[in-house]
Amino acid sequence: MTGLPLPATEIVDLLSYPVKGCAGVSVPSTPLTDAGLAHDRAFMVIDENGVFRTQRRWPHLAQIQPAISDDRIELSAPGAGSIAVDVDVTGPRRAVDLFGTGYRGIDQGDPVAEWLSDVLGARSRLVRVPPEHDRATDGETPGTSGYADSCAVHVVSRSSLDLLNERLPEPLPMDRFRPNIVVDGWDAHDEDRAGRIRAGDAVLGFAKLAIRCAVTTVDQATGRRSGPEPLRTLARYRRVPGEGIAFGAKFAVLRRGTLSVGDPVVVETWR
Repeated sequence: MTGLPLPATEIVDLLSYPVKGCAGVSVPSTPLTDAGLAHDRAFMVIDENGVFRTQRRWPHLAQIQPAISDDRIELSAPGAGSIAVDVDVTGPRRAVDLFGTGYRGIDQGDPVAEWLSDVLGARSRLVRVPPEHDRATDGETPGTSGYADSCAVHVVSRSSLDLLNERLPEPLPMDRFRPNIVVDGWDAHDEDRAGRIRAGDAVLGFAKLAIRCAVTTVDQATGRRSGPEPLRTLARYRRVPGEGIAFGAKFAVLRRGTLSVGDPVVVETWR
């Protein structure tokens, strides 16, 4: 007697966040670079001192929607119209600060800075990762990333969200967690245990658990904080001693390639 076949495990959504803290872009297929999905966190909004702006303090960043190509970026926001500028990858570098660590950025000019300042109500500028950016990320598998909080790729399974939503007073959408890859077919929190995974012709290595912050309490559609959930509920069953509340996992890129929605996800090794 043979057992029942295992459910298909596949990518069901791919999301890039071209501007750190701003809205995501869902794509059917994307190159996977050493620094993650194409264009992911390649740009960042900074204040007049070069310190990055985050939804932790500026939740309405969530309503700024980017559209990106290799040489042009367009930003739009409700009530503010849109602005498009050519991407500058050769201009002067300036110092930027990400969680207290210094990096470099290429300023994208006054017009987009003025537009962002009006939308956010505070002096802001837009910078891009320079081509020579060589940031090293930590964890079980080292790697690199652009202006992401840490590692290049954030993976969450649908089952993990389903389990959370069973426990919440009101269900929440996946966008509260701003993943790059959403996987269907895993059991809840299998992403915690997957050591080396293959999808398309790319390979990823587990780096660390994704420790969650107040950004998960921001309604990504309205750009407003919506209360203590999901952190209050997650704290009851997903607290990691000495680290915080975990949901999802961060991965480094071991082999570049192309990812597409519908690609099978194969766990080559489990942790």
